[in-house]
Amino acid sequence: MADAVTLVVEHRVKPGRQPEYEAWVRDISAEARRARGYEGVHIVRPQPTHTSYTILVRFSSHESLVDWINSDTRRQLIERVLPFLLESEGLEIQTGLEYWFTPSDRRSPHARGYKQFLITLSAIYPLTLAVPWILQPFIQMFGLEAFPAIQGLVVTAVIVFLMVYAIMPRYTRLVADWLFD
Repeated sequence: MADAVTLVVEHRVKPGRQPEYEAWVRDISAEARRARGYEGVHIVRPQPTHTSYTILVRFSSHESLVDWINSDTRRQLIERVLPFLLESEGLEIQTGLEYWFTPSDRRSPHARGYKQFLITLSAIYPLTLAVPWILQPFIQMFGLEAFPAIQGLVVTAVIVFLMVYAIMPRYTRLVADWLFD
């Protein structure tokens, strides 16, 4: 997971072209799933009065991501979507949790360090209490209590998964006004 990277794609879709764009998103998502090192995709759809989509495509390594970006398949799909867009796509490569602390408005500064600390702490602390408690029956069922290192790895993996895919995307949007103030 240390080498994992996320491709952040920003598209501003022409008004009235959203249905065609959504069909294109389904197609490119299906193709990306076939790419070497693909780990998942998350689509942030616009609010009703906006047209900006953000697509997060996660790969196991920078090399896998570059292969996908430079693939003929992706190039053909990008050519197909251009008529639906107001401007050319914005691409950014990010690692780890940094995406969640980068505002979508590129002119805005990054969140201050102490705010990142407080948000991360307030998200992780409850997970460190709840996840081991929730996983305890499974740990006992599989006899992992005799292996504290493996038990710790399982708990940590669940916490990191929840942070990256479930909690931070929603939490940072919820506190965005304070976080990027």
